[in-house]
Amino acid sequence: MAVIQTSNKACTVNPLKMSQPIGGALAFMGIKDSMPLFHGSQGCTSFGLVLFVRHFKEAIPLQTTAMSEVATVLGGYENVEQAIVNISNKQRARLIGICSTGVTETKGDDVDSYIKLVRQQHPELDGISLVYVSTPDFKDSFQDGWEKTVVKIIETLVKAPEPDVVRDPKKLVVLPGCHYTPGDLDELRDIIEGFGFEALFLPDLAASLDGHIPDDFTPTTLGGISLEDIAGLGNASHAIALSPHMLPAAQALEKKAGVPFKLFERMIGLLPTDAFIKHLMEISGRDVPVKFKRQRSQLVDAMLDGHFHTGGKKIAVGLEPDFLMDLSSFLVDMGCHISVAVSTNAQPVLEKVPTESVLIGDLEDLERMAPGCDLLITHAHGRQASERLHIPLYRMFLPIFDRLGAGHITTVGYRGARDRIFEIANTFIANSHVAKPDTWYPHPGEETAHGVHSTAH
Repeated sequence: MAVIQTSNKACTVNPLKMSQPIGGALAFMGIKDSMPLFHGSQGCTSFGLVLFVRHFKEAIPLQTTAMSEVATVLGGYENVEQAIVNISNKQRARLIGICSTGVTETKGDDVDSYIKLVRQQHPELDGISLVYVSTPDFKDSFQDGWEKTVVKIIETLVKAPEPDVVRDPKKLVVLPGCHYTPGDLDELRDIIEGFGFEALFLPDLAASLDGHIPDDFTPTTLGGISLEDIAGLGNASHAIALSPHMLPAAQALEKKAGVPFKLFERMIGLLPTDAFIKHLMEISGRDVPVKFKRQRSQLVDAMLDGHFHTGGKKIAVGLEPDFLMDLSSFLVDMGCHISVAVSTNAQPVLEKVPTESVLIGDLEDLERMAPGCDLLITHAHGRQASERLHIPLYRMFLPIFDRLGAGHITTVGYRGARDRIFEIANTFIANSHVAKPDTWYPHPGEETAHGVHSTAH
């Protein structure tokens, strides 16, 4: 069991963590005709907008209440009201998802009361769904913002079924974690539909941020699960929660609509995919389709081929808690050693990471501990550490702004695990000739035994 440690530095250097509002906004982007709205300053929204645009290379719907210093002190009701009315009139959004930010949380704006007052004063908004999520960016992280938003969507928009409802045996609700890409969701949909189910993903980024060209321009999300489908999730026969941080969402759906669920903590690799397939067999009563048996055979062969290159390799990983546990376990299955593990927020799941300790820290901590490792795995902000340490970087999660196709990276299912093995093994092969320094390169201004390290090289 890994020991969770916390960095005691006075400040964060080269952050690994992303904020709760960013995670909440991305969850809202998986719903059709929605508009995420940050209740905060324009700078908060601009940061999130740029991050998403650079990662997905797509137009991103994201609005702000544009809180000024005066509005922050006096209260933000007028800004919230004006933003909701403008989005309704101009963008024609059917759902406005409001995420708080640090400045409005510090002030203590009662946004739930604001929404009730807006409803009273603007009856023309009766047909528009309003969902508010408290996501202060001075605590927790991206994963927590996603988790809270999905829970609030279920509590607000899902309709409780009638007592005598006949559940649809073919309808399967899937609650994916924040680290699953549109490519992952497409792969999962293909597997689930292979067992005769209709897969309803909440949120469904595969339908909104998969990089397709829409027939017509829309200022809101380009696709996703519809509000009607969300309202009817209570009629489903089963639900599946993917990753530990989706357990609260599955519990909320079960509490409100009585939909039984199964939690899968891991989804990457042979054994997790076997468990997922086995569950689909049990609830569908069907045998495994031939194509999945073929894909499983391909994965086993890839594991045999790849372990010659991955066995014994030392890996430094910096990711959100659930993704860190899942990916690290997969790497250990391939014979790697997780020498360094850094995450964003202390969560119980980190105790399951197959390493001695997990540090709650930043990318400077990852870089400080990584010398001697064979591979760095984190998002694109780890590229400077990779260059300084002469250790190859394998980009995972978000943001990946210096490569194309980030939204289509697939890690789940037999095919996803197979492709990750090939890419990681090929990274080792391509960098086998690169000599790594044995010692830590200090940062500019950092004191060493020979004085202060300067920027001159």
